[in-house]
Amino acid sequence: MKATARKLLRSAANSLSPLALCVVLMLVASSSARADETDARRLLKAMSDYLAATGSISFQYDAVLEVVTDEGQKLGLASSGDVTLQRPDKIHAARHGGFADVSMSFDGKTMTMVGHNLNLYTQIEAPGTLDQLVDVMRNQYGRPLPAADLLLSNAYAALMLDVVDVKDLGSGVVGGVECDSLAFRAEEVDWQIWIAHGERPYPCRYVITSRLISNGPQYSIQISNWKTGDEVAVTDFSFKNPTNADKVELEELKGAGDLPGHFNLGEAK
Repeated sequence: MKATARKLLRSAANSLSPLALCVVLMLVASSSARADETDARRLLKAMSDYLAATGSISFQYDAVLEVVTDEGQKLGLASSGDVTLQRPDKIHAARHGGFADVSMSFDGKTMTMVGHNLNLYTQIEAPGTLDQLVDVMRNQYGRPLPAADLLLSNAYAALMLDVVDVKDLGSGVVGGVECDSLAFRAEEVDWQIWIAHGERPYPCRYVITSRLISNGPQYSIQISNWKTGDEVAVTDFSFKNPTNADKVELEELKGAGDLPGHFNLGEAK
C-alpha cells in the first residue's frame, strides 16, 4: 500500500494542479492511516514484549529535561547516566548532571538513593517488583526513574494509556541505529519513540512533549550501548557505603532532584 501511494504521488506531482494534488494527498493519507496505526501498535507491542522477556538489561543514556520560565523562555537541563536491571526486582540507575551526581539501587526490598556530591544517602523500604518500585517512586515520592515507562513488565499498556492518535512515521536513524519512528498523542502529552530494527527491538529514543504547558516543554532520553543477558556485567544491587555517607530522610536529600535548587516550580499555563 505504501509503495502504491508513493507511485501515485509521483504521478500526481507531474500531472495535477496544486489543488488537485492536495486532494490526492488527503486521500492517500486517509486510505493508509488505519494500516499505519496497526503497524505502529504492532511495533510498539513487539518492543514491549521483547523488554518484558529480557531478564537482564543495561544501557547508557543522555537526557534533556526542558522547563519554561515565567517569561516564556525554554531551558534545557542535560544529564547522562546508566541503568542496569535484573527482572523481576533489581535495578541500579545513575544520573550525572551539572548540579547532581545521584545513584539509586534496589535489591527487591530496599531502595537506596545516594547524592554522591553531597555524601548523603536515604533509604526507603519498598519490597516488591520493579513495577511496584516505579509506581512508588513516581506517585508517592515524585522521583521517577529514568525511562520508567519503558522498564515496566507491560510497557505497552502503560504507554498506550489515554492514547487518542497513532502514527507510523517510517524509518529514522538514532546514534547510527536504524529505527522505526512512531508518534502518539494522549490527553495530556504527545510522545514519540524510535525502536531499533532487527531481533532486538529496543527503544533508542523517547520524547514526551507536554500539551498542558505553553511552549510545549519536553523530556527526551536517548539510549546507547544496549546490552542484554550475558552481555550485562555482574552487578551487586545491595547498598555499600564506602565513603561513610550520612543517612538522611528523602526530603533532606537536597540537590539530588531533577531541578537545581534555585529553580522554583510554578503553575502550568
